[in-house]
Amino acid sequence: MIKRISILFLALIGTTAYAQKSKNPILPYLHIDKAVNAISAVMIHDVVNPPAASRYYTYVTLGAYNLVCLNNKELVPIGNFIKSYTQDNQISIPADKYDYRIAAMYCILETGKQMLPSGFMLQDDEDKYVALLKENSISDDVIKQSIAAATEMAAKVIKYSKSDNYNKLSGRLRYSPIKGGKNWFPTPPMYMEAVEPNWKTIRPMFIDSASQFVPVRPTTFSTDSTSDFYKEAYAVYKVSKNMSAEQIMIANFWDCNPFAVTTSGHMMIGFKKISPGGHWMNITGIAVKKAGLSFDKSIEVTTLVAMTEMDAFISCWDEKYRSNGIRPETYINKYIDIKWVPMLQTPPFPEYPSGHAVLSNSSAGVLSYLLGDKFSYTDDSEIPYGVGPREFKSFKQAAEEASLSRFYGGIHFKDAIVNGNQQGRDVAAAVIKKLKAAGVNYLGN
Repeated sequence: MIKRISILFLALIGTTAYAQKSKNPILPYLHIDKAVNAISAVMIHDVVNPPAASRYYTYVTLGAYNLVCLNNKELVPIGNFIKSYTQDNQISIPADKYDYRIAAMYCILETGKQMLPSGFMLQDDEDKYVALLKENSISDDVIKQSIAAATEMAAKVIKYSKSDNYNKLSGRLRYSPIKGGKNWFPTPPMYMEAVEPNWKTIRPMFIDSASQFVPVRPTTFSTDSTSDFYKEAYAVYKVSKNMSAEQIMIANFWDCNPFAVTTSGHMMIGFKKISPGGHWMNITGIAVKKAGLSFDKSIEVTTLVAMTEMDAFISCWDEKYRSNGIRPETYINKYIDIKWVPMLQTPPFPEYPSGHAVLSNSSAGVLSYLLGDKFSYTDDSEIPYGVGPREFKSFKQAAEEASLSRFYGGIHFKDAIVNGNQQGRDVAAAVIKKLKAAGVNYLGN
């Protein structure tokens, strides 16, 4: 199994060779995307659900940010814009004894190793990273002290993570689906139970609470063929019957379903994919390389996007289990066409609002603030899964396409997308407001 993860990791990092604009290219042992992709590979193996994945991305990058911040006064300390972050980040290793950049890279891996269910798989990545450092003539003492600094910071981050209510989720009441009416109910082929029904109880990073940005109410449920809700459902059904090649490509490119299962006769075959948050983390890696950002600024952008993702899922999941909306597949099968199957597999949680819409617009908003509104790039995140690449003129254009992909895929009604877009923009605006107040400004060249 470890061999499979290593192969996947190589596939992921093999697709991220982008031209550097910087006059001082980042050294080969300081490529942040390789560490983040190693984390993604283990999460794919563990089939980590989307909200939980955003939490892991946040904490594995948080320690790296802290280490850079200790050594670069241009970075704003986390506590200046995250109200809950009040802990002491000082470490015992003297600054002149270790390389904070190496420590930051190692901290990403070490935090993931300790937090992820199959984190032990990252030991191989740590060993390879140490070998890479030696190949680049880094002294044994610097390596040793940098690892010590990374391990010490990882422990501080993990301590902070334990106070975010995640460890209380298993003790909360399980979700019981209600069959009939407007309510969400498990869908084929696995009929999985609802994912993270209590995620709203997780402590957010930037936003004040899970319910800070409650979207407008979804279209009123109705089975009347003249109602707005029926029309919403029929629109999903109709577009699925005459999909263009471009629409099919868009739906597949943004699928990002870690729960995907293919059936063949009596057999069910799981197909593991990157999560939606993982896709936007990869976009972030693409962007910081193209922008030619320094190592320090790259860590800054990567961490801020990860924390934004975490808040986006907390905000979105709060509404999902408030409205508890029925999925198109359930409604269409019962009231329009019993044999209809959506192009994409329906994810196992309520419909409203679209998670892709909220996540993509929040991530795109923060990336646009940090790197510019007209930042063009090539997104090759889905090449390992046989789709893409795709060209985008801006992060917001990508967010719009990601949102619409859920309509083409047959798993969301239009109002979940439109209102999810707004919810995502609201989250981004709240994040940007706090970043501005703390003095974190545009980082593009």
